[in-house]
Amino acid sequence: MEILSQAGLLAPVRAMLTSFSERSGFDDIETGHLALAVDEALANVIRHGYDSRPDGRIWISAYLIEEPHRRIRIEIEDEGRQTDPDQIVSRDLEEIRPGGLGVHIMREVTDTCEFERRKPGGMRLILEKTPRGEHENPSDQNHAGTPENGHK
Repeated sequence: MEILSQAGLLAPVRAMLTSFSERSGFDDIETGHLALAVDEALANVIRHGYDSRPDGRIWISAYLIEEPHRRIRIEIEDEGRQTDPDQIVSRDLEEIRPGGLGVHIMREVTDTCEFERRKPGGMRLILEKTPRGEHENPSDQNHAGTPENGHK
């Protein structure tokens, strides 16, 4: 999906990802966490990557990965200002003030939160989330040894 860097476009993205995560076996809390992480990420791209310009392009890809365990992978890419990934940190939680918690929230509610520089410009964010209970050995979930849902 491709969107412009406009806050008004975040609600349809949330709706699409919520539907996708629910159909992929995530419960309401996990679905909410994933939507929150993506919302924070997109808000940061708009605010910091594009300095709130409404004409920046953002690409969002969502994948259901089955092996070695079920998880959703979301990639968010832009052509905004590049930042050293090592410098992307949340603010000190002891500091009481509004804002600045987006990176902390993304890292808390997902299993993977990785920032990369794109070439020739912009950034890529990779978020991954596994549904609860999917971290166990997949063979334990397959009682009779038959493939579930046609997948082995």
